[in-house]
Amino acid sequence: MNYRLIIVLFLGLVFFSCENEEKDKVIEQVEEEIAIEENLFFNINVDTLDIETYRVKKNENISDILSDHGIAYSSILELVKNSKDIFNVKKVRRGNNYHILKSNDTVSKCEYMIYEKNRVDYVVFQFGDSVSAWEGAKEVQRVLDTVSGVVESSLWVALKKKNANPQLAMELSDIYSWTVDFFGIKKGDHFNVLFEHLIVDEDTIGIGNIYAANFNHYSTDYQAYYFVQDSIGEFFDEQGNSLRKTFLKAPLRYSRISSGFSNNRFHPVLKRYRPHHGIDYAAPTGTPVYTIGDGTVIKKGYQKNGGGNYIKVKHNANYTTVYMHLKGFAKGMRVGKRVKQGDLLGYVGATGLATGPHLDFRVYRNGVAINPLKMKSTPAKPVDSAHWHEYKELVDSLEMYVDQDNSVVDSIQ
Repeated sequence: MNYRLIIVLFLGLVFFSCENEEKDKVIEQVEEEIAIEENLFFNINVDTLDIETYRVKKNENISDILSDHGIAYSSILELVKNSKDIFNVKKVRRGNNYHILKSNDTVSKCEYMIYEKNRVDYVVFQFGDSVSAWEGAKEVQRVLDTVSGVVESSLWVALKKKNANPQLAMELSDIYSWTVDFFGIKKGDHFNVLFEHLIVDEDTIGIGNIYAANFNHYSTDYQAYYFVQDSIGEFFDEQGNSLRKTFLKAPLRYSRISSGFSNNRFHPVLKRYRPHHGIDYAAPTGTPVYTIGDGTVIKKGYQKNGGGNYIKVKHNANYTTVYMHLKGFAKGMRVGKRVKQGDLLGYVGATGLATGPHLDFRVYRNGVAINPLKMKSTPAKPVDSAHWHEYKELVDSLEMYVDQDNSVVDSIQ
């Protein structure tokens, strides 16, 4: 809230409605209110307090800090007890700021300690007849901005050249994770983004929401607009289609799971225990095997250590899937081929170390094997017809900010 603006407007009204003597009284009262407002520090009135600011040193704990500022050990024990449900004092971290507020009289007694957990959140410890603690948060301002650029080597470098927060690269990679392979972007790809700066104490601490974006990849525009329907926020293209595509529940129509995901399974051929980081689907020889999602074939061949004929598909920057023990591959299947969800990859077989025909199906997230049965798959629900008019108005209002024919918009406020 802009308190100064409210005060100025209030004074303007006063001058039109009060006599001179009354004006002086009102002005004096307002000036006192301004003084009080300006003397708040972490919402504490510091008119009679001195402020000392420090950083937590290596191996320094809250007992060390408070002892150095005259707090008795009994009060420190009381603080630990009274604040345990608010803040774990053992989590005071090296390098974080803290402030000691002392009375500015001859005694100079410590009355408050304020520990900044991060750039926004803090905890206050008050010392008096008893010790109390509470949490607080600084006001975070959200300022809209746009950035556009052309990729020469990487998206991260392109953003740095525009003095934009490189965190945007991660956010865009997530938004377009099912549409654009950010490990495969090429020189000349370009982008426009409408987003928020997060500002605390006049410093930018990060980025907030992204409202709209356009990424041009291989001369094709991929627009994204953030829209909330049924209390769920999601990114959609200009036609209202979700940018997130769901995975198929399974890569084939199977009769049963013959072996589950395990870190210590007894191998039926090797006769010893070892990890089995996949799901075995028992199915007749020749059963079609399909890709569970859009992606690119990055490996295809014969795995000598037991997997037999296999195909590996990269879906986005986070997910890859592997299909093993195949009898053979679908026609035209090769490394580098783009596949769509449900495309035929090959056929169930028993190649490699296998006692019978089955598909060994594996999923990797960021290079780590995960249980395919527990993989979360975001529904790809488009904008509902009941919300279409509202969504179309949103797209029309934001399209100018991500139009690739426009340069960065200097002001959008």
